[in-house]
Amino acid sequence: MYDYIIIGAGVVGTAIARELMKYDVSALMIEKENDVCNHASLANSAIVHSGHDPKPGTLKAKLNVEGNRLYEELEDTLDIPLLKNGAFVVAQSEAEEKRLKSLYERALENGVKDCSILDREEALKREPNLNSKVTMVLDLPTTKVTYPWEVTLANAENAIENGLEFKKSTEVTQIEKTDDVFTVTTSEGTHYKTRSIINAAGAFTGVIAAMIEEHPKFEITPRRGEYFVIDRHAKGFINHTLYPVPSEKGKGILIVPQVHGETLIGPSSEFQDDPENIDNTKDGLSKVRKGATKLTDKIPFNKVIRTFTGVRASSTHKDFFIQESEEVKNLIHVAGIDSPGLSAAPAIAKYVVNTLIKANTDLRDNPSFNPRRKGIKLFNQMTDEEKKEAFRYDPRHGNLICKCEKVTEADIVHAINRNVPGDTVKGIKKRSRAGAGICQGGYCEHNVIHLIAREKNKPVTKVEYYDEGSYILKSETKVKQ
Repeated sequence: MYDYIIIGAGVVGTAIARELMKYDVSALMIEKENDVCNHASLANSAIVHSGHDPKPGTLKAKLNVEGNRLYEELEDTLDIPLLKNGAFVVAQSEAEEKRLKSLYERALENGVKDCSILDREEALKREPNLNSKVTMVLDLPTTKVTYPWEVTLANAENAIENGLEFKKSTEVTQIEKTDDVFTVTTSEGTHYKTRSIINAAGAFTGVIAAMIEEHPKFEITPRRGEYFVIDRHAKGFINHTLYPVPSEKGKGILIVPQVHGETLIGPSSEFQDDPENIDNTKDGLSKVRKGATKLTDKIPFNKVIRTFTGVRASSTHKDFFIQESEEVKNLIHVAGIDSPGLSAAPAIAKYVVNTLIKANTDLRDNPSFNPRRKGIKLFNQMTDEEKKEAFRYDPRHGNLICKCEKVTEADIVHAINRNVPGDTVKGIKKRSRAGAGICQGGYCEHNVIHLIAREKNKPVTKVEYYDEGSYILKSETKVKQ
């Protein structure tokens, strides 16, 4: 019997799990995929927004600004990367200037710190490659960029170190409640009992709600967004995160420098029925290219190394839907977490625990809770002295696996053997960046496959690319007779 079952291991689910482990409770986190952070939490713009855009008085506005502040603490305690590059919202006409000034007033009302209006001359001094049509800019210095995968992994690892149980590749198929106890049935045929459920299943929160509620109060309306990734060797053509003046569709097509040097261009914004359709489209990418050039005409599209699509879990509620079910006591929905979900995640976790759970439950502190988590410090991020010491400790640092990102065998082995193991090719890419460079794994992927097979003691034909059953190799073709 668990006190809590958290369904979904994205950035919000893992943040809630970590917040819960500060207390003397038993908790299980269930994820249908074979890794944490496989969907919306992975494929997004990676921005920790300032909080300038949400409608004042909404949960989005409140939790965005608080979450932005909390990331400053998490940078140290969870050892996560933060690029504190600030952001510009760009206006190019009198009409847009008027909307920009209204956005500035909204930012002030939401409690955004240090924002200001810049004229064209000052904006171009600070960002020379802005489009020549720019007339005015809203400066948002508290805007940051993080690595969403690392944030999610850090939350999960720290929660597990503090007592959380985690089941991956485990899909919830049925939920029943008898008296005060939920029975959660999974795809593996296992039944888990719990006193409370936290539904943080992203684009599938509606599916989970429908398993036990007759009339869910929200409906998920998945929204796709397509992106270009510009190689890190083009770093510096833009240094701030750039937004257009927002529209009814959202924040628009952005230019976002990333913590590892790449630059994201996107996203598009199109509603779709399928929460798992992440195919790129010609029309979507064309819209991204056209929209981004309104911000700057200096984008080196000849340096694109990949494209991708993410799906946002928008809902009919229009705001974050973070409520206890009106039908089923102790069922908490954390739904409709689209932008600024990543920014708000640490604040959402505190809201769920401090506002919803503590209203009905007397939580006792966990006296052994350790808030700190140490990430993987990659060999190429070390000083010369640190490299010498690391090599003495583990000579496998002398075997370079990924030439593009300078990732060593030891880096990959460490990633494979953490408490949330990287045991797929893309899982290793997320943890160590092997395969994230200009060749996108063309040089190193076969070595990564063999390292996973060796460390996990399984045939190379059983190493997956990412999803369950996504095997890369079928059989050996060159066999000695």
